[in-house]
Amino acid sequence: MPVVRVAVRDAGARVDAELVSSPHDAARGLMYRRSMPEDRGMLFDLGSRDDHQFWMHNTCIPLDLLYIDQDGLIVGIVENAPTLDDTSRGVGCPSTLVLEVNAGWARRHGVRAGQFIELPPEVTH
Repeated sequence: MPVVRVAVRDAGARVDAELVSSPHDAARGLMYRRSMPEDRGMLFDLGSRDDHQFWMHNTCIPLDLLYIDQDGLIVGIVENAPTLDDTSRGVGCPSTLVLEVNAGWARRHGVRAGQFIELPPEVTH
């Protein structure tokens, strides 16, 4: 998967994220991985604007999930999603992208809903 740079404008936070755009890769996500460096993540380009739901099936790393709309607006964040859990999680707002990072990353970097992500040119809308 290609790696893209994702930056939060107002927070000055950056992460290099694997870009996921196929349904197969989106279904697998970060399953079975045991760790991830602090400055890494996974960006899901979901291809449609919807109230997307994610689960942590076979995901061993606790994660923050940032739901991002097509203009880069962070519409909501699920913090510290429990590992190995099949409960669907969303933020109740439409988005087109989801950025998964290590749990606590959003707080450590002052990232919150209402801020904007600088979307890489590889992201489709």
